[in-house]
Amino acid sequence: MTAMAPARTEPDLSFLLDHAGRVLRTRMAAALAEIGLTARMHCVLVHALEEERTQIQLAELGDMDKTTMVVTVDALEKAGLAERRPSSTDRRARIIAVTEKGAEVARRSQEIVDGVHQAALNTLPEDEAEVLVRAMNRLVTGHLATPVEAPQGVRRARQRTK
Repeated sequence: MTAMAPARTEPDLSFLLDHAGRVLRTRMAAALAEIGLTARMHCVLVHALEEERTQIQLAELGDMDKTTMVVTVDALEKAGLAERRPSSTDRRARIIAVTEKGAEVARRSQEIVDGVHQAALNTLPEDEAEVLVRAMNRLVTGHLATPVEAPQGVRRARQRTK
């Protein structure tokens, strides 16, 4: 006797959000790679340009662990796009300062990111795109604003290899 799978009573929101996010991230990665950046590098540059921020603050904004942040900043420094400097407000802290070249690259990378987002939204009729963005904003500022602690670490989706 074969067991029957339980009937779904709601759309699989987890799958829809995960799949859309994964595909969007791969498209973003490919587009940013054309100018030698990763999404993390873009994130650090843009947020560091907004105001003086420490590595820890930037890591939190970009949802990066300490090791990933160090590797990302090392790559930005090697490319001449950013540098570590002492904070003007806390001599123990180091901030990430974006170089002139880095600011130029950040402007270009933001155009790329905006283009990837716009291309995805352009696949929908304008009114549906507006509703989607409004609904997603409501979710991420409301019910889905804060993650809950899971008893075990939540695993990332397995990446496909070619």
